[in-house]
Amino acid sequence: MKNAFAALCGLSLMVATPALAGSKWSLSAEESKVAFGSVKKDTVGEVHHFSDLSGSVDGDGKVTVAIDVASVETWIDIRNERIQKMVLNAAPKVMLHAKIDAAELEQMGTGDTDVIDVEGTLNLNGTKIEIETSLFVARLSDDKMLATTDEMIMLSMADAGIDNGITELMNVAKLPGITRVSPVTLRLVFTR
Repeated sequence: MKNAFAALCGLSLMVATPALAGSKWSLSAEESKVAFGSVKKDTVGEVHHFSDLSGSVDGDGKVTVAIDVASVETWIDIRNERIQKMVLNAAPKVMLHAKIDAAELEQMGTGDTDVIDVEGTLNLNGTKIEIETSLFVARLSDDKMLATTDEMIMLSMADAGIDNGITELMNVAKLPGITRVSPVTLRLVFTR
């Protein structure tokens, strides 16, 4: 989850600032998604996601992305509730902050793509994690950009400060194990 958030932050940074420095870009929640995977019982892989995202990139390249914890979707209602309460400690939002150099993306024309390295900070229940990732960015139109993870991000539950919550979830669900590293992917769309 942590890497997913971090990647999301990076994506936000890349997407919003490419054209016309000084313009503000807004995250399109309807078109954006943060997905993460888990493996239980050593053999059962599952894919989950967060659907309620908000954010922006300002003209100076400052990126802010918020992930609404209540929007977690695991396709099992009780598991959604347990992840919100046990793992994410009922935090209302997970915040991502980053700063990008808009000059690198200003020259992108419609249809152009690029891979950009992004650094940011993920804030999850007071735990701040420095994040580095590569994002694939595509200029869809003058006023629309897409950013996705270039490769899966592998997120450590210990680094994110949620390892104890994973143990609690595992015990309540009576599972012999849940992976402590989660693959994360991002799809972020920004408009202005």
